[in-house]
Amino acid sequence: MASSLSFTCHVVNFPICDPKLTNRNPSFRSLQLPLRSIQCGIRELRGRIDTINKTQKVTEAMKLVAAAKIRRAQEAVISTRPFAETLVDMLYNITQQLQFEEVDIPLTEIRPVKKVGLVVIGGERGLCGGFNNGIFKKAESRMAELTSLGIGYTLISVGKKSNAYFRNVDRFVVDRFESFPTAKEAQVIADDVFSLFISEQVDKVELLYTKFVSLIKSDPVIHTLLPLRGEEFFDEDEFFRLTSKEGKLSVVRDLRVKKGEFLRNLEYEQDPAQILDALMPLYLNSQILRALQESFASEVAARMNAMTSATDNAVELRRNLSIAYNRERQAKITGEILEIVAGADALIT
Repeated sequence: MASSLSFTCHVVNFPICDPKLTNRNPSFRSLQLPLRSIQCGIRELRGRIDTINKTQKVTEAMKLVAAAKIRRAQEAVISTRPFAETLVDMLYNITQQLQFEEVDIPLTEIRPVKKVGLVVIGGERGLCGGFNNGIFKKAESRMAELTSLGIGYTLISVGKKSNAYFRNVDRFVVDRFESFPTAKEAQVIADDVFSLFISEQVDKVELLYTKFVSLIKSDPVIHTLLPLRGEEFFDEDEFFRLTSKEGKLSVVRDLRVKKGEFLRNLEYEQDPAQILDALMPLYLNSQILRALQESFASEVAARMNAMTSATDNAVELRRNLSIAYNRERQAKITGEILEIVAGADALIT
């Protein structure tokens, strides 16, 4: 006999979140459910579980896309650094030889700093954790520091997120492709930087970008681009390889060390001033390209980590909601059985 009575069960003392999980992963706190929010019917719980399943599929797909891009981006960063470092070392060696000669090389001219050009390289998209906020805070801090010193600045914004963030600041907007950074993109920025410095609109140019350290770490840095300064050193590169382990993505650590040091005592067949003048455009392009590649690799790694965390949180949240759903379903079935038994007893008596 079907029961015509309705029954609603409220789960009161069910812990929807594991406190250990919350303490271990602070980002999970935003996804935890208060106890009152699970006081709903079976249909509502089923709908929420379906929503979590769809969200998990999206985050899992975005994680796989980022993982597919990160290897190529990481290889580009690691392979570009030795060339950029050696080129800077060579140019510095030439400038040391020419420091006592009366040679006019505009890009090496050190002038009193009245205005600084800031090239801020941001991301193209969101959903990458605190990647964009990190470089924007670095830029804001540098701008405030220059203002306190009475030094003006001109902002060159690179990337969609950077353009949107600095939309209320006077700036040059430099568009960027959404694919891997190339020398053609770097040349567009280098031309703007070159014209600003040569025309003496700025006395110094600084690059603000996110340096790629590893898949789990990146640091916003400031690098002086012009005038050409002293030597530049890179730390030993931590190289992380993505592998498949037990059907899931895992990271294997490797370490790549500099193979040798650039020979300083060189003799040039041509005039060092001519060599320096010819290599300066290549220097600008290589340094900007390296910054673009570092920023791109950092963005992709941050997105992969963010989507990995979101996927793990979705799995845990779905598990907790499923437990709540099963308990409420079981309680409802038990209640209906009790109603049937009570009705049968009433008929017998």
